[in-house]
Amino acid sequence: MFLGAGKYSCMENNSPNIIIILADDLGYSDLGCYGSEIKTPNIDKLANKGIKFSQFYNQARCSPSRASLMTGLTGHQAGVGQLSGDLGAPGYRGFINNNCVTIAEVVKQEGYDTYLSGKWHLGGSWDPREKDKWQAGTDNHPLPTQRGFDDFYGIMDAASSFFRPESLMDGNKFIDVDDPDYYFTDAMSDRACEMIEGSMSKNNPFFLYLSYTAPHWPLHAKPDDIAKYEGKYLKGWDYFRTARHEEMKGLGILDSKWDISPRDSDVGNWEDAKYKEWEDSKMAAYAAMIDSMDQGIGRVIKTLGNNNQFDNTLIFFMSDNGGCAELMREDGDWSNTSQWETNTINGEPVKVGNIPNLRPGPGTTFQSYETPWTNVSNSPFRLFKRWIHEGGISAPLIVHWPATIKESRIESEPVHIMDIPATSIDAAGARYPSEYNGNSIIPIEGESFMTLLQSKWSRQKPMYWEHEGNQGIRKGEWKLVREFGKDWELFNMNEDRTELNDLALYEKERVKEMSKEWEDWAKVSNVLPWPVDPNVMAKRLEGDHSHIHQHRGPTAGQIASGKGKFL
Repeated sequence: MFLGAGKYSCMENNSPNIIIILADDLGYSDLGCYGSEIKTPNIDKLANKGIKFSQFYNQARCSPSRASLMTGLTGHQAGVGQLSGDLGAPGYRGFINNNCVTIAEVVKQEGYDTYLSGKWHLGGSWDPREKDKWQAGTDNHPLPTQRGFDDFYGIMDAASSFFRPESLMDGNKFIDVDDPDYYFTDAMSDRACEMIEGSMSKNNPFFLYLSYTAPHWPLHAKPDDIAKYEGKYLKGWDYFRTARHEEMKGLGILDSKWDISPRDSDVGNWEDAKYKEWEDSKMAAYAAMIDSMDQGIGRVIKTLGNNNQFDNTLIFFMSDNGGCAELMREDGDWSNTSQWETNTINGEPVKVGNIPNLRPGPGTTFQSYETPWTNVSNSPFRLFKRWIHEGGISAPLIVHWPATIKESRIESEPVHIMDIPATSIDAAGARYPSEYNGNSIIPIEGESFMTLLQSKWSRQKPMYWEHEGNQGIRKGEWKLVREFGKDWELFNMNEDRTELNDLALYEKERVKEMSKEWEDWAKVSNVLPWPVDPNVMAKRLEGDHSHIHQHRGPTAGQIASGKGKFL
């Protein structure tokens, strides 16, 4: 299959460099250019000189999104329908299979240098406490260097300390951190700059995948960055959720007729919050993590400019899912905290858990920012990471390429994360193979939106989702979605993108038609009924809805009965 488009065909010394920047667990409204109070001047610069997409969709969770981003397929097709655990079925092996190709593998055939700095999370499951037993580089634990990347610096796992990452690798070898000033976000940004410099010495175009772990938990940030935001969030989560919504309407990202969704039912009034200063400190640390990432992106931009490559570099910035409401329970509800109960470089013990009045930020803590602030991150939408409602799958997308994008704008055309590989391959003038290394390759599902960068384009195929039994299909202006174990809901995205007016009872034929399309897609895309393994969903608390697996509150029992709130 040939994806190249005439003027974008690969020519010596004229091929664009391609950089994909991926944030981890960044919510829809967490950037300054998308309505946030968090300072992101460097990302904003890309947005204000490029295209901001208002309807970009990912795959609701880190590993499936990363699989789609690398291959142009659904996570299930690539073998990563859930996370990195191997559930035994083809769509749920936890590592990308040999019936797909990565962007790096494709563009490498066109003479590109290929680099990954940051998080991989497509190499199967492993236990960081038993690093010596883990067989990196086997078929079910593929390294980036086995899937087309010339060089790799980063972590194999989903999450780790920012001051002492457990699964840190340089190339094909695990390395230890012994620098007391080490901070992972800075390290991967600096390494990305070094990779760019290295490619310049070879006079080759490059593909760089800069895969941040920020702002994924734990809430680890540098003191100077935290200080910028301390005290700011004492106005409370309701204030910032509303303020961001109003700012987005003013910016033109959201239609003013779309009302903000109600505060999440698991969240109480800010006025009743018991630990306001601690709540402020959590959000300050979260903001600091985003701020640090933006600083690193600024250094990447400067490196491109110093090498006269800024104009001829196609840059994508996005997030892998909506904001994350996962929790670190101090009372044992999180079943596997021992992997994080390690020591700092200085030998200090790490306290795991969202312990009231334990201020996050340093490497001696291991916390998350919890549901109330996640509800802010995903403003104005419902629900969170893992869910197929807009709060789980909507994210910022910024595309910057001065050589091609002549006028900045906000683009409302829906785009899917699997379209990024198709567009990147098109820009490189590369060919998407039907066979690679003796393996037959699944045809790419993503669609190139190259023409949209200069004129008009509309996606031809519907968008489909499934994650842990949550399901959805977007077809034109219509979106059919349901939570695991619940009925289908139908929304008109042109009229009601915040999903407040369920039309399923009034559009029964449309529901029937679209649900049949979803079922047909699932049958051919390695999607199995959830749970694939009964043990996977060992714990689901009952409440107003089942989107929170662990709660901090009065008691787990009170939350489970719908009586508890985050206070």
